[in-house]
Amino acid sequence: MKRGKQVGGKLHLYIVLAMAAFLLGACSEPAATPPAPVLLRLAGSTSMQPLLRELSMAYSARYKHVTFDLVPVGSSAGLELLRRGHADLALVSRELEAGEEYESQTGKRLLSYAAIARDGIAVVVNAQNPLRGLSLYQVRNVFEGQVTDWSEVGGSPGEIVIISREDGSGTRAVFEELVMYGRRVSSTALVLPGSEAVCECVAGHEGAVGYLSLGHIGPGVAVLAIDDVRPEQKTVQESTYGIVRPFLLVSQAEPTPEVLAFMQFCRSPTAEAIVTRNYAPGR
Repeated sequence: MKRGKQVGGKLHLYIVLAMAAFLLGACSEPAATPPAPVLLRLAGSTSMQPLLRELSMAYSARYKHVTFDLVPVGSSAGLELLRRGHADLALVSRELEAGEEYESQTGKRLLSYAAIARDGIAVVVNAQNPLRGLSLYQVRNVFEGQVTDWSEVGGSPGEIVIISREDGSGTRAVFEELVMYGRRVSSTALVLPGSEAVCECVAGHEGAVGYLSLGHIGPGVAVLAIDDVRPEQKTVQESTYGIVRPFLLVSQAEPTPEVLAFMQFCRSPTAEAIVTRNYAPGR
């Protein structure tokens, strides 16, 4: 009986020592090194800011070491900052022009891009304006300045106040291409920097008319149907609405792993669920 107690005591001692050795070894293992902080600089289209703000927040929630700096400077300025190395991604709300994606003489690729959404450019009037639709021809005449009173296009009498965007704006470039057919908006137009500013100005002036991204439609304005088609997600996706443009994330030809990972995220199902709240998918 005494010998059994001695054996049991030694076994208990061995178990205690083994557990202590295991715990000591576990405590001595080095902890996993957290990822180094990453800052991604995004510069460009003002129209894309609300969408990229949501996408970057969703990305940072998943990858907490990644933060973002969003700079609204317009599509062309964003591309210039990317070329100079002052931005990691350019936000471009138009198709890339000839010579921007590839070097014109050598054909060398200069930039890569991912189309993350399709946006409709809406023509808006003040909510007090009873007019709710125009033809594309009438829109062009209004913004060129050939029509100066709303009564000339079926509205109530009143002076038309044209609101446009600044040079370098992707929204303005697409509007002039698809609506103006290359002609310039009237020189009498009030030029504002950003869709949000256009929305606020039109909401505050009864005779005003402007154009802006679908994602920036706010209170106090009414969206016009163009050739009897209203801009909304379905008509943009099906291209039955005529004033549609892409939202592009543009990087250097060979993006860094961090930039590439974010571009891939922005085309994922998680990102598409965010995109389709206000826009059509980019696919």
